[in-house]
Amino acid sequence: MSAFQSLQEINSQAIAILCKEIGIANTLRFIRQFSNGHGNYTEERGTFLKEKSLEGIMAEIIQNRKVKKAS
Repeated sequence: MSAFQSLQEINSQAIAILCKEIGIANTLRFIRQFSNGHGNYTEERGTFLKEKSLEGIMAEIIQNRKVKKAS
C-alpha cells in the first residue's frame, strides 16, 4: 500500500472492508444515509401538504401512532 491513495482507492478499500465486516445489505444502508437525494423538498411539500392544516397533520400522526401501538 502506498503512502498516498486517491479518494477512489480509499473509497474502494473502505467499501470492501464494510462488505466483509457487516455484509452487502448493511453496507448499502450505511452508504445511502450520505446521499444528497433528489428533487426540491420545499417545492414538493407545498404540493402534498397544500390541502392540510397543522391540526390535520397532527391528528394523522396521533392516529398512526395509535394504529402502530395496536398492532
